[in-house]
Amino acid sequence: MRAVIAPEPGGYEALVLADLPDPVAGPGEVVIEVVASAVNRADTLQRMGFYPPPPGVTEVLGLECSGRVRSLGDGVTGLAVGDEVCALLAGGGYAEQVAVPAGQVMPVPAGVDLKTAAALPEVAATVWSNVFMIAALQPGETFLVHGGAGGIGTFAIQLAKALGARVFTTAGSPEKLDLCRSLGADVAINYRDEDFVAVLGEAGGADVILDNMAAKYLDANVTALATQGRLVIIGMQGGSKAELDIGKLLQKRGAVIATSLRSRPIEEKSSVCASVVEHVWPLVADGRVKAMVNLELPLAEVAEAHRQMEAGEHTGKILLTIGE
Repeated sequence: MRAVIAPEPGGYEALVLADLPDPVAGPGEVVIEVVASAVNRADTLQRMGFYPPPPGVTEVLGLECSGRVRSLGDGVTGLAVGDEVCALLAGGGYAEQVAVPAGQVMPVPAGVDLKTAAALPEVAATVWSNVFMIAALQPGETFLVHGGAGGIGTFAIQLAKALGARVFTTAGSPEKLDLCRSLGADVAINYRDEDFVAVLGEAGGADVILDNMAAKYLDANVTALATQGRLVIIGMQGGSKAELDIGKLLQKRGAVIATSLRSRPIEEKSSVCASVVEHVWPLVADGRVKAMVNLELPLAEVAEAHRQMEAGEHTGKILLTIGE
């Protein structure tokens, strides 16, 4: 099969389209014939050597895919060869085939075409598990997501709004701010010339913040929390080390939570996927939450896809098309 690896850390030139052995479904696994995958920032970090796959996981890049079931390992039930599915992966999506634990394989939501479904697993599992399962965002609460025009942000805005939250977001251009508002954001803040802390302060603070900046925004995020607010950090684009004012956090009776989805045990990821199918897929099926695809490129143009991701000018998701 054709697959993309990065044998040595580096720039776009480190990405190699190689011929690798076809995967074989082990016990409890499914092999998917991949139609599309999606590019995530974690993929660019893996390419640069900063985010290696967990032990035992393929070196092939790619954290999500859509396609058709090709074969089933021992003990797999509820799936059949030929089923159209999408899947949350620990790696392996940038390939013509991928083996994945059956619990991380999900049906394609009604009304979504198979290729577009590749844009859903990572964002849906990330947003649902962090904002709702961990931080327990409730209807009527105030939610802030940074980077609202990106893959995570566009999904988080829609899902939080559909489930009754008051949604605030940050973005860096008028066009991206307009997109955020069109997806349901009540307040869209230009982080280049507005102070999101002041805006949230006037609104009474954020009950839940979903953040990918880490160190750079840590103090500002804690300041922006409401009493009993929950800050969930899912990325380190702004660095990994910062000073935390424990007194400020105590005063707010707040919580700072850092999570990673990729390294969780298979059982936990399977539980997240089951919860996504139960709670999120119906909202996708009825159109209240949509997959936002900005760009589609063939697998051979993976370097350009990574360049686009790192440039940060896109909105929504970038897809890699692989099969039919």
